[in-house]
Amino acid sequence: MTFSGELWNRGGAAVYEQIVRHPFITGLTDGTLDHDAFRYFIVQDSHYLRAYSRALSLVSARATDEDAVSMFALHAANAIAVERELHSSLLGSLGLTTADVEAAGSKPTTTAYMSYLTAVCATGTYAEAVAAVLPCYWIYRDVGRELLKRSSPDPVYRQWIETYGSDEFNAVVESVLAVTDGLDVGASERERCHQHFATTCRYEWMFWDAAYTKLDWPV
Repeated sequence: MTFSGELWNRGGAAVYEQIVRHPFITGLTDGTLDHDAFRYFIVQDSHYLRAYSRALSLVSARATDEDAVSMFALHAANAIAVERELHSSLLGSLGLTTADVEAAGSKPTTTAYMSYLTAVCATGTYAEAVAAVLPCYWIYRDVGRELLKRSSPDPVYRQWIETYGSDEFNAVVESVLAVTDGLDVGASERERCHQHFATTCRYEWMFWDAAYTKLDWPV
């Protein structure tokens, strides 16, 4: 079995099944999701993508070959571009401004997820860093495929769903999976990679759930 397959079987598959059944996802596709929950998601995704870009920059700095250095650096730049282009196109449809995004700030789950990624990518090994950032690539692609199958009667949700499914993004994910499968990982490091991969998969579920419940700081 490939290393990525091993990671998915142990820490990803069960969480992914919970994600595609989550009421945020089903509400997107049947059109019943509260627009305030979607606004929360878009705002928090803006904050997350900025931190994810920095995490990918750290992965690039730790990469052990020039192709991977270049690839992760490009992905870091692209995460910022996606945040600017996608969310600027949606903010108006949702009655939001850039100032609203800044005023809302990073909520608890977003902050925890961003902090975990940054810590692993800054202090872990290269393999650990790759394992930590991988679920965002992989789960986002696979959830996107599922959303495209279902679509949505809501025009705003449909607009967002239709940003998925590009051959370019699939190629990006496949390139990261190839890097993952080419890692030379020792036994103890392998176990840490499993822990990081499983943790960030859980954070992916928690990110959708936080939007659905509109989770805020308690004090």
